[in-house]
Amino acid sequence: MKEEETNRLAAAMIYRDFALEPSSDEVSEAELLRLLADHVAYLMERRMEWLLSLMYRMDIDEQQVEAVLLPSATEPANLALAKLILARQQARARTKQQYRPDDLGKEWEW
Repeated sequence: MKEEETNRLAAAMIYRDFALEPSSDEVSEAELLRLLADHVAYLMERRMEWLLSLMYRMDIDEQQVEAVLLPSATEPANLALAKLILARQQARARTKQQYRPDDLGKEWEW
């Protein structure tokens, strides 16, 4: 159950950050990766600077990004970048779940 919640949170962050419309309420990790890889391919062709800026703000390791963009990389760049993005967003979702603040009570509500 916790992994499903992690994937749901990661998907929500990806939809928000990349301004994507979810195709359904629940998407599998493979479907999300495919959707993200297609969108990354589009961005690589038309808005590469914006994509790299977004990845920087997501705190994706620059050396990993450089490695997947090399001509000698083993898999297509759009798929490799999508995997890096998905892994980072899943890590962020796990952190948010782990450090979720306790309810502070009614006196702290605005």
